[in-house]
Amino acid sequence: MTLIPTDLFATRISDAVRDPNREIVASSRVIDLSVGIVVCIPCFRRPHHLRLTLDSLASQRTPRSFAVVMVENDAARRESAPVAAEFLAAGRLQGVCLVEKRQGNCQAINAAFETAQALFPAATRFLMIDDDEIASPDWLELMVRTAEATGADVVGGPVLPVFDDDSKPWLSRHPAFCPTYDYTGAVPLIYGCGNCLITRSVFERFDRPAFDLRFNFLGGGDCDFFVRCRDAGMIFHWTAEAVITETVPESRTSLGWIARRGFRIGAINYRVQYKAAQSMAARARVFAQMRGRLPLSLVRSAGLLTSSKAVVAMHPMMVAFGAALAAFGVEPKPYEASQIVS
Repeated sequence: MTLIPTDLFATRISDAVRDPNREIVASSRVIDLSVGIVVCIPCFRRPHHLRLTLDSLASQRTPRSFAVVMVENDAARRESAPVAAEFLAAGRLQGVCLVEKRQGNCQAINAAFETAQALFPAATRFLMIDDDEIASPDWLELMVRTAEATGADVVGGPVLPVFDDDSKPWLSRHPAFCPTYDYTGAVPLIYGCGNCLITRSVFERFDRPAFDLRFNFLGGGDCDFFVRCRDAGMIFHWTAEAVITETVPESRTSLGWIARRGFRIGAINYRVQYKAAQSMAARARVFAQMRGRLPLSLVRSAGLLTSSKAVVAMHPMMVAFGAALAAFGVEPKPYEASQIVS
């Protein structure tokens, strides 16, 4: 174990964080440079929930030492920074909080993973949790244990919704909220980084930035990253017991928000598939498949109406139309600061 006070660590910080758009604003009093695990937390205008997120990390049941790297992505208001500083100063967590001045989903995630790798050279496991999520007590132990036991390059786990509006429990089965898998085992791909573990060797196989900035405001940079991991032959594993819960405000259970989410999923799917296509012929096939899904989506949605509520049944249609709009350059930008309701 290599423990150093943060006044000495400051030199290391300045060496590692050379990007003028990144600024360390808080750190714990003592840092263990030998930690093998770092939890990354992108933050944006949710200071009250960030406290719950950090409480859940401070309460993890594990003998393993780990650090945290929090990224405040609102350079003007910086509402997350005081909460981060409180936990770090009290020694409840060790690590740092930095401000990434360039706004956007991929900017924040890249800042977190890049800083974690630079500041903690012994770390080989990098996990991520969002600032509107709460980790179950054994989350970190289960994720790391899975990586050790399986040799997986990437480990994923479920993010289960907890709705502020408890009058719509059936929404937990909507594709916008339902986890991709319901079992533990090897899987072909995971799609989001809200509950993931990525090994250092994965990052070393790609150029920086790992998360493509073309997805910065649309979202889906994580899906694109994991598709590239799959295409590079990396191994994925899913740990159904490593549960994270996501607090879903009432604003995200409205018909309009759910419809927009479907449009965004379609846009992301199209962008990721089109980017992965390596030739003009392959891209033409992606475009043709998109066109073919439009009439099929109407049939699917109509069929679902017999067994599902309308908000669920309309999802295939929204996804298909979102992909069609993206093919013609029309995309939502939910991660632009002006579009985010705090």
